Amino acid sequence: MKKIGLALGGGAARGLAHIGVLGVLEKEGIPVDMIAGTSAGAAVGALYAQGKSAARIKEVALNIGWRRLVSLIDLALPKSGFIEGAKIKNLLKSIMGDISFSELKIPLSCVATDIGSGEEVVISDGPVLEAVRASISIPVIFTAVKWRGRYLVDGGLVNPVPVSTARKMGADLVIAVNVIPTMGVRLQTPKETKEPGIFQSMLHSFYIATYSLVRSNLAGADIVIEPKLPHIGYGDFHRIGDSISQGEIAAQELIEQIKQKL
Repeated sequence: MKKIGLALGGGAARGLAHIGVLGVLEKEGIPVDMIAGTSAGAAVGALYAQGKSAARIKEVALNIGWRRLVSLIDLALPKSGFIEGAKIKNLLKSIMGDISFSELKIPLSCVATDIGSGEEVVISDGPVLEAVRASISIPVIFTAVKWRGRYLVDGGLVNPVPVSTARKMGADLVIAVNVIPTMGVRLQTPKETKEPGIFQSMLHSFYIATYSLVRSNLAGADIVIEPKLPHIGYGDFHRIGDSISQGEIAAQELIEQIKQKL
């Protein structure tokens, strides 16, 4: 049997579609031998690698809810980002604990970016919590994370869908999950369009800037799952259920193709 690696990309609220994809793979008996995750993909991937089922991760995500996420915003002006991230780190700790990479049931690599050098940093040892916190740190929105003498931010800057990382981990078959939609697709119809807020503008700017990298990353995958998410904004954490459902639909459509490649 081929070793299967998942490459779970970034995408903020859209990244919750990864939960739906994992649920379908689980239901269909598709084994996951290793996971490479960037940003939201690192967070979801860490929970799955810990041994939590997709159903349990879905339950956790739905229970957190939009209002609780808003309450986790701890402003940090004038530091390296608007949001300090201590509250979000505490939330992640309450969900995954102080587990280290060596204790995970599935090998995991979290992708971050050294903001000083622009280098890709793949974290696969030490505390998982620190790696996830670094990988989700979208520049300007979140403060950079100090890690072994470096300051790290979101891995999406250099490897938004880490197919290459999954390959380096030893995957024979890489299933990539991309939640960043094709450029030019509107989030709303012209009548619905309204002026975006500052955080929404920064999120969209970040993902627009990394779009060409996404397409390059996906070229190296054996299977590409792309949930239909143009109607869900990157900050739409109040649409968690919808994001997960779209992940389920997209994965189910490619199950036969995945089984054939196995």
